[in-house]
Amino acid sequence: MSTAAELRAALADRLTEDGTLTEPEWSAAARAVPRELFTGSYFLPVAGSFPTIYRPVREGEPGWLEGVYTNETLITQLDGRTRPDDVTEGTVSGSPSSSSTLPSLVLRMWQQLGAEAGDRVLEIGTGTGYSIALGAHRLGDADLTSVEYDPTVGKAAAEALKAAGFAPRLIIGDGLRGDPDGGHYDRLIATCSVRYIPLPWLRQVKPGGRILVTLSGWSYANALALLDVTAPGEATGRFLPGYTSFMIARPHDRPPRPTLALLPGEERPSRIDPAKLDDWTGGWVAQLAAPSAERMGAGAEQILWDVSTGSQARTMPNPDGGWTVVQRGPVRLWDRVEGAVRRWQAAGEPHQEEFGITVSAAGQRVWLGAEDGPGWNLPV
Repeated sequence: MSTAAELRAALADRLTEDGTLTEPEWSAAARAVPRELFTGSYFLPVAGSFPTIYRPVREGEPGWLEGVYTNETLITQLDGRTRPDDVTEGTVSGSPSSSSTLPSLVLRMWQQLGAEAGDRVLEIGTGTGYSIALGAHRLGDADLTSVEYDPTVGKAAAEALKAAGFAPRLIIGDGLRGDPDGGHYDRLIATCSVRYIPLPWLRQVKPGGRILVTLSGWSYANALALLDVTAPGEATGRFLPGYTSFMIARPHDRPPRPTLALLPGEERPSRIDPAKLDDWTGGWVAQLAAPSAERMGAGAEQILWDVSTGSQARTMPNPDGGWTVVQRGPVRLWDRVEGAVRRWQAAGEPHQEEFGITVSAAGQRVWLGAEDGPGWNLPV
């Protein structure tokens, strides 16, 4: 049986071979930081279950340590309250609300952030503490601050960081407000997603600094953006290659909603294949066009529902080819989505890295190609 140190080294070797680890300092952090201290227990999904159910895996159980050093996200909390040690027997259902993100993503993002020793760094979303521990190994404790929304999660992270020998500044609070004491940071990294860039971040990261954050929404499509702060309250940036997703920050998550009842509406032919919304970037473009809508369904049978207005749209295949869309409510959701997807298709269906973002007092706009190209306003 391999030791934790051997498993860490093997994981770091794999991440070096696949091109994730490109800087020796971050490779050293991956080999040194004991992830097992931050994932003393975790949930694994039960294969084939739908809706997904989870089984707890606890320290010392067969396969526990090997699971810690897989390049996988390990779920550590469900529904904002249930942790693995709370489950005394059997399995449990729920929605993931905290996790230890897969190491390759955490390390890739730290490298993309470009922080150097001496930079003041603000992390939004402490989670298990594994990410900030990697940062502390590479950059030192003194200039690192991490904010966690959930007090239970934050307490566990603080204990794990102390056990690992790290002491960054830790705050329990709403990370969307940044550092409650204010401050001038060189870098901000978020391990949760947001619907738009919170305004306090733009004031606390000084001009010339950078923000690395995943933009998401109520349809849970994600895109990773790296922004340069150009002035207080202003920034511009580009979206990055790859496929990055995070749980949405709880204050930005969709509101409680009743059970959906599909109602009759106006019918017409769809001008796009609804399955385009299953594409990583296609679904994200649709979310930009209808940011208050939740997307359900798949393939030819998509459902969009804006709970705030009651607007609905649903698609279905026609027996003789093509698709029909049914819409009702004050917002014609499919009209908006259809127009955005067609503009994306006219550009050749590029990945998100062909998009950029501009943030100012006037608003926050995501654009395609160039700043004066087609664009969509974020729901600020």
